[in-house]
Amino acid sequence: MRFHIFAALGTAALTLSACATQMPTTTSPVAPGVTSPVQPTVLDAASRQIARNVINTEMQKRLPGANVSPYTDCVINNATTAELIDIAQAASSGASGTANSVATIVSRPATTQCIASAARSTGTA
Repeated sequence: MRFHIFAALGTAALTLSACATQMPTTTSPVAPGVTSPVQPTVLDAASRQIARNVINTEMQKRLPGANVSPYTDCVINNATTAELIDIAQAASSGASGTANSVATIVSRPATTQCIASAARSTGTA
């Protein structure tokens, strides 16, 4: 009788252990041939030019009649690649908010110092 109980428990243990085996996992189901969009990490020449044009336009709104090219250069030089990409993408898609992005970059001490220096050298300070 004891043998039957041990045999039944052994069989039950083997059965349950089969349920607990690790199953292969997949990270995310992806349909064949479908790729997820990749966020750009490199600023290409076209995007850089779009960002420059947007920044130049925003600077001209605040300083009408002034040569804002040196100020635009300051903003471009003190912006991160990600910020320039965001500005270019927002402008290309027609989204608003580029003025806030430019203002954020202009408010940085390094950008402000650069703009002040450019204003002194051009005599528009």
